[in-house]
Amino acid sequence: MCTLEKRGNLFILTFTGEDQHRFNPNVIGSLLSLLSQVKAEATRGSALITQAQGKFFSNGFDLDWAQAAGSEQGAAERLHHMVDLFKPVIAALLSLPMPTVAAITGHAAAAGFVLALSHDYLIMRKDRGVLYMSEVDIALTIPDYFNALFREKIGDASVRRDFLLRGLKMKGDEAEKRGVVEAAYGGEAEVKQASVRLAENLGKRKWHGEVYAEIRKGLYPQLSAILGLTHKAYTIARL
Repeated sequence: MCTLEKRGNLFILTFTGEDQHRFNPNVIGSLLSLLSQVKAEATRGSALITQAQGKFFSNGFDLDWAQAAGSEQGAAERLHHMVDLFKPVIAALLSLPMPTVAAITGHAAAAGFVLALSHDYLIMRKDRGVLYMSEVDIALTIPDYFNALFREKIGDASVRRDFLLRGLKMKGDEAEKRGVVEAAYGGEAEVKQASVRLAENLGKRKWHGEVYAEIRKGLYPQLSAILGLTHKAYTIARL
């Protein structure tokens, strides 16, 4: 499952265990609950780091749980259910009143890649792990909010094409070179240290959380609209 640790002004959300950290209704519910807790406890100077134990950041939706329905129709219904349940998670990240950092120390695939990409900054390791959208390889279409996220988060159309239409598995050094991640480091410890350093430096700016969230939503208008997030055209906050 996942845990939440408060370390000074930093919230550390961790997918625990050595499994693939796949998302089923229980995991999605836990994740959404923890993000709600982060939002409720946010103060100026807060920042979120999302990380994982083991070889995987997350390998996406729990397809075994979907197929356990026992029929093709049942599996499809369960998959659609997970897609619907996961949408508020992305909405929660987009409206979180603080900077967010994904510390990617293992593979991030499909919905796992989407979760990472929903953070403001992505830090990745060079020696292990790939970013991968598996849908084209396993004959699944891509939800509308996934597509909107890729359109607005990855500016290079050829990179989007390679991820979504080629099923490219991109390692950390290439992801850094092509602007998908903020930086890539040699190992797990370096990734976590760099993520904490970045989050702490961002937190020191002590930005107004509501304003920060509104600017973020305005930066990604198509995604915000699909997620049902309202964006205030102009907000005056007390400093």
